[in-house]
Amino acid sequence: MPVPWTTVFLCVFFILAFFPNQFNQIINLPLTILTWPFTSSSRSTPLPPDPSIPFSCPPAPPSMSWFQKTISLPASGAGSYLVTSEITSQLPELSSYKVGILHLFMQHTSAALSLNENYDEDVRTDMSAALDRIVPEDRKGTLYRHSAEGLDDMPAHVKAALVGVSVSVPIKDGRLNLGTWQGIWYLEFRKSRHSRKVVATINGEKR
Repeated sequence: MPVPWTTVFLCVFFILAFFPNQFNQIINLPLTILTWPFTSSSRSTPLPPDPSIPFSCPPAPPSMSWFQKTISLPASGAGSYLVTSEITSQLPELSSYKVGILHLFMQHTSAALSLNENYDEDVRTDMSAALDRIVPEDRKGTLYRHSAEGLDDMPAHVKAALVGVSVSVPIKDGRLNLGTWQGIWYLEFRKSRHSRKVVATINGEKR
């Protein structure tokens, strides 16, 4: 007696509803049998590396190095001074850096550092005179409250704030990569002679 089509349909519906994964396996079984020789070969064990082909590891990234020391500037009275050579002579470590940055930080509140003209001395004289005009001494006692250390005390603090107490200079092949006419200035704003400390920090890639 032949099986009614309704029974076959119900069986297929039952398998599809409750066992969808098995139904897909049954449907795909003929295709799996036909493609088995090809898929099995693609999953074979990979060949060992050929020793005749040279292998090299990728180059390691350059290591960055940090260095810090405190240097001293010569005791000087009020004025603007070119100190590039003075600073580099106290930092022989610069020569060991291929590329990097030198950061200089003045540890005082009445002196400053700057990058400016390295050739004509008149530029430094004019700069000091210009700052004196911009921030004059208070001889009448009407400009500043703070005058604990003399007439040049508060003007020195204002000038230091205007000019700044730090500079950063790039390093290239063991030397400061300054422009042709650039130099490092030390600006002293107190009339009496002061010895100043500068923290030098180097960060870069060594040679």
